[in-house]
Amino acid sequence: MADGYDDRDGKIWMDGHLVEWRDAKVHILTHALHYASSVFEGERCYGGRIFESRRHSERLRRSASLIDFEIPYSVDEIEAAKTATLKANGLTDAYVRAIAWRGVGPEMGVASSRNPVRMAVAAWEWGNYYGDAKTRGARLDLSKWKRPSPETIPSEAKAAGLYMICTMSKHAAEAKGCSDAMMLDYRGYVAEATGANIFFVRDGEVHTPLADCFLNGITRQTVLGLLKEKGVPVHERHIQPSELEGFQQCWLTGTAAEVTPVGQIGDYRFEVGALTRDISDSYERLVRA
Repeated sequence: MADGYDDRDGKIWMDGHLVEWRDAKVHILTHALHYASSVFEGERCYGGRIFESRRHSERLRRSASLIDFEIPYSVDEIEAAKTATLKANGLTDAYVRAIAWRGVGPEMGVASSRNPVRMAVAAWEWGNYYGDAKTRGARLDLSKWKRPSPETIPSEAKAAGLYMICTMSKHAAEAKGCSDAMMLDYRGYVAEATGANIFFVRDGEVHTPLADCFLNGITRQTVLGLLKEKGVPVHERHIQPSELEGFQQCWLTGTAAEVTPVGQIGDYRFEVGALTRDISDSYERLVRA
């Protein structure tokens, strides 16, 4: 397989049809390219089944609504598109990317209500998002960028534009030899990593930031359910950065990240402890059940 994501064998579902991978293109004046009018989902397929597939499809449509457009496909049609894409590419274990955006049309200013909404689904094999950090623990930088107030952005939407500062933060982290960066929110509380939610452990109890200004991830919600089933006390609350010194364990959650332990954030170090390993193993069993 070629290195570039634009030069691969396979099929991509676009606007109701399967097309050759290399032919899945959009015009340079596509509104989303200029104004970030795009929403997406990242999903993983395990053994032929996309974990929480329908919830992802529902969130895709909800995200579009939050940034003021409607996807011209129902949840059932989106589900069928994902199934067709996996089948066409002969994939049973894969990462699935569904994306919808305002396309090219009669408007090319900020407003684009008359431009058509388009949608595509691609799937490919993708291993551990953080490489060997799944076993030894990821190293995180501290981002200079903060998650903004929900009064300034639709923070509940999985929208492309909201990831600009995440890309910048991750690039800065990688330049320092880190896997990712931890971001604070606009008030200075711990928020999340650039594409994953974050959990901490202190004395057998779990603490995780209250998702009131960033995406409440589906994997995050799944892990909260696992912790509840295990009877582990969980505190969803505002966390000050100074509290990191008192936490013994830390992990990230996300569709791409799955459950990834964290070994270091800035100058703070964490062990890959028993609870972290247990939650990671439990999540792995659940998605492959």
